[in-house]
Amino acid sequence: MDRFHSLSHERAACELMTCCAARSWAAQVSGLRPFPDKAALVATGRKLAEQLTWPEVLEALSAHPRIGQSPASPTKEAHWSRQEQSGVSANSHEAFIAGNAAYENRFGHIFLICATGMSGEQMLAELGSRLENDVAREQVVVRQELAKIVELRLRKLVTS
Repeated sequence: MDRFHSLSHERAACELMTCCAARSWAAQVSGLRPFPDKAALVATGRKLAEQLTWPEVLEALSAHPRIGQSPASPTKEAHWSRQEQSGVSANSHEAFIAGNAAYENRFGHIFLICATGMSGEQMLAELGSRLENDVAREQVVVRQELAKIVELRLRKLVTS
C-alpha cells in the first residue's frame, strides 16, 4: 500500500486502469488516496465500479478479452485475464466462439463474467443462461461481474 500511495495521481490512475479500464473510475479511486488499508481500497473500488454509468462500463469492457480467447499482449491485465480464465479448456473453444457471437449479437458487447475459480463448463452454462436476460437485467449482471473482477484485481495490484 505504501508504494501505491506514493505514486503520482497520474501513475496511480494508470495502474488502476489494469483493474478497471474506465478512466473516470481510475481517476476517482486515485484521487481518494490514501486509504487506511487494503480492505478500504478494495471496498471503495468495488463500490465505485458498481456505480459506473453504462458508457463507463462499456469503456471498461473494451479492455477485457472474450472468454475463451487469451489476450496476446504481455501486459499485467492480460496476465491476470489468462489466470482468471484458466478453467477454459481447449475442448470448449468452439462453444465459446459460438456463445460469444450469440451474446454479442444480442447485447452489443462482450460477455463478461468473473471467471476466477470457474470451469469452462460453468462459464458456458452461465453464458447460456444470461442470453435469456433482457437488456436491463443483463446490464445489472455485467456491472456486478465487473465489480467482482475489480475487487480481485485491486487485491492483486496492491499485493504484487
